[in-house]
Amino acid sequence: MALKSQRAIALKSCSFCFILTLTGLDKKNHYRMMSCSWEAISKVLFRMNVIWRNSVSCLRKVPHRYQSGNHPVVPLGSRILTDPAKVFEHNMWDHMQWSDEEEAAARKKVEENSAVRVLLEEQVTFENEASKYWDTFYKIHKNKFFKDRNWLLREFPEIIPVDQKTEQKLQELSWDHAKTSAANGFSRMHCPTMPEEKNYNKKRCGSSDGQRKAGSHFSNLDSKEHRKGPLKTELFPGSNATFRILEVGCGAGNSVFPILNTLQDAPESFLYCCDFASGAVELVKLHSSYRAAQCCAFVHDVCDEGLPFPFPDGILDVILLVFVLSSIHPDRMQGVINRLSNLLKPGGMLLFRDYGRYDKTQLRFKRGHCLSENFYVRGDGTRAYFFTKGEVHNMFCKAGLDEKQNLVDRRLQVNRKKQVKMHRVWVQGKFQKPFHLTQKTSKLVF
Repeated sequence: MALKSQRAIALKSCSFCFILTLTGLDKKNHYRMMSCSWEAISKVLFRMNVIWRNSVSCLRKVPHRYQSGNHPVVPLGSRILTDPAKVFEHNMWDHMQWSDEEEAAARKKVEENSAVRVLLEEQVTFENEASKYWDTFYKIHKNKFFKDRNWLLREFPEIIPVDQKTEQKLQELSWDHAKTSAANGFSRMHCPTMPEEKNYNKKRCGSSDGQRKAGSHFSNLDSKEHRKGPLKTELFPGSNATFRILEVGCGAGNSVFPILNTLQDAPESFLYCCDFASGAVELVKLHSSYRAAQCCAFVHDVCDEGLPFPFPDGILDVILLVFVLSSIHPDRMQGVINRLSNLLKPGGMLLFRDYGRYDKTQLRFKRGHCLSENFYVRGDGTRAYFFTKGEVHNMFCKAGLDEKQNLVDRRLQVNRKKQVKMHRVWVQGKFQKPFHLTQKTSKLVF
C-alpha cells in the first residue's frame, strides 16, 4: 500500500507540473498565483481539474486514418512508402519525393496539354462570365459536390479564438505529434477527410508557439485600438465581436459550418463569408445551421478592388483563402491579395491552401483547355491555376505580409482496384500582417 501511495503521489506531482506547462504557468508564476485572491485561485484550480479529468483520455486518442474492414489504424502522417513493391497495399502514401524521371514526365505532360491555347475571344468570355459559370455549377450540384472541411481546424488552429485555444490546448497537443520530414523541413500530419475531390486527404501543420502568442496579442488589440474611431460610432455586422474571420470564396458553406460549429460557444466571435456566385451565398443562408447573429454571408467579387466590404478595413483576425485564388486570372491575383491584406488587423493571419504545380488535376487536362501558362479551363467553364511555392511566397510578401509557413504537400494516391498511381500536390501557407509597419518582410524568391 505504501508503494502504491508513493507512486500515486509521484504521478500527481508529475501531472501537476505537466498541467502547469499546458496552462502556461511556470513555478515562479505558480508561487505568485498563491498570493492572488481566492476567486482567482478557484478559477485556475477549476481549469486544472478539468484538464486533469480529460488528460488521460485525450492522450490515449492518437489521431489516425479512418479504416475500412479489419485493417489496423495508422497514425496520421506516418505512412511512408519504403518498398515500391508494396505501393498498392494502401490508397495514400505520405511525404512523397519525386524522382527525376517522374518530374520530367510531369513537365512533359504539361508541355503537351498547354501547347494548344484557348482562343483569346473565348478567354475574355471565361473572364467576364466567371461568376455565371460558378453560379451554374452550384445550381447543378447544390451543396453535394464538396464535402465539409472538418479537417480545417486541425490544419489551421488560428481559426479558433484565443480563449478556446486555451481550453483546447491539451487536445491540440495530442494532434501535434507530427512526423518531421527531413526533406521538406516541416512537421505535418494528415487528416482523413476529403474536401475538394473524392479520396482527397489533408495533413496537419501545427502552428508554432510564437504564432499562438502572436494570435493572443492581435485578438486583444480589438478592445484597445480597434474599438476607437469608426468602430465605436459606426455599426456594421459583427461590430461588437472581438474576434473576426473572413472566408473568401465560401461556396456552399463547406468551411462555414464546421467553423460555426466550433464558434457556437464563443459569442465574441464573428464569421464573414463571401462568394461572387449569388447561388452559392443563397445556399449558405438557407442552411439550417446558418446563424445571422454570428455569421454574415454576402455576395462579393474580390477582383473588384473598388467594391466595399460590409465592414471597415483593419479589423480581421483571420482570412481564409482555400482553393479560391486558383480560380482567379493570374493577372488579378496580386490585386486580390493586396486588398485582402488591408482588411487584416496588425498581427492578423491569412491562411492559404491551393493546387500545386504538377498536381494530377493539371496533368489530366486535355489539349485545348489551357488559357495561359499553368492556367486551365474545365469543361463547365470554371478555371484553375497551379502554384509553385515561390510564386505563393512572392505574392503574399509583395502585399506586405510576413511568411510564417509555406510548404509543398506531396502525396501518392493509389487506386488499388485499377492499379493506378496518381500524384497529388498542394501548396499551403500562413502569412501574417506585421505588428509594426516598419517591420521588414521576407525577401522575394525567383
